[in-house]
Amino acid sequence: MSGLLSALDDKTPPEVGLTVAIVAISTGAILVRLSDAPATVAAFYRVLFTTLPLVPLALWRYRRDFGRIDGRDLLFATLSGVALAVHFASWFESLAWTSVAASVTLVQSQPLFVALGAWLLLDEHLSRRTVAGILVAVAGMVTMALGDLVSGVLVGPNPLYGNGLAVVGAVMAAGYVLAGRSLRQRVSLVPYVVVVYSVCSVVLLGIVVAQGAPLTGYPPREWALFAGLALGPGLFGHTVINWALAHLRSSVVSVSLLGEPVGSTLLAFLLLSEAPTLVTVVGGAVVLTGIAVTATER
Repeated sequence: MSGLLSALDDKTPPEVGLTVAIVAISTGAILVRLSDAPATVAAFYRVLFTTLPLVPLALWRYRRDFGRIDGRDLLFATLSGVALAVHFASWFESLAWTSVAASVTLVQSQPLFVALGAWLLLDEHLSRRTVAGILVAVAGMVTMALGDLVSGVLVGPNPLYGNGLAVVGAVMAAGYVLAGRSLRQRVSLVPYVVVVYSVCSVVLLGIVVAQGAPLTGYPPREWALFAGLALGPGLFGHTVINWALAHLRSSVVSVSLLGEPVGSTLLAFLLLSEAPTLVTVVGGAVVLTGIAVTATER
């Protein structure tokens, strides 16, 4: 990881790095769809395979930072990891029930819930523009959730259920951000990620065991997909985005993330022959507009 970030700092313009990250993240939904493993198993191995390479780096270069994490910070890191685990479990499962376009667009709506959570829990002010963006996005979400059912054209075995799981994933992603917001001001990135991802891995492992899903016995193709989820969306996706935040305005990065639903939808059409319905396209455009308004305001 340190080598990757060093190479980026030396050679790569931030805009190019961000573009690569968005493309990498866009492959996540496709890789999940291609996997025949239970959603929670795929989620567990994605987080585990992302975490394992970070542990030696954390112990080698950031050992002292772990000693500075007090009980309160550890509690919030644990809550952040639990929220991240539920996010992955619900979103991965949603992809089995609804279209890639709807699932990825709805799960990307987390900035809306971050704004609402900050208002409710942290007493942060909501501007009129933020409220307008939230209302626009909610209108688009309702359109996506119910429009296909009304039109009778369904993409997925149960779009309403799948869309609901994607929204749960967005809420949990917002909880992950809110729990870690103040913590990241006191704890370095790598120790924070290792603690949160380790908690996330343990929670996902517990869910897998509770479901009775097998952890082994998968063919090489599945292990390649698990590794791809960690390498693509994990390492080249979210890691590079964290790097880009040090070089670009957060509003630019936030709005750029809206390219994920577009990229995932295009890849789903090209690789899975999954064409979104007109309702999904219209509703998704409305959702992305609302998120863009909210993200740039914040």
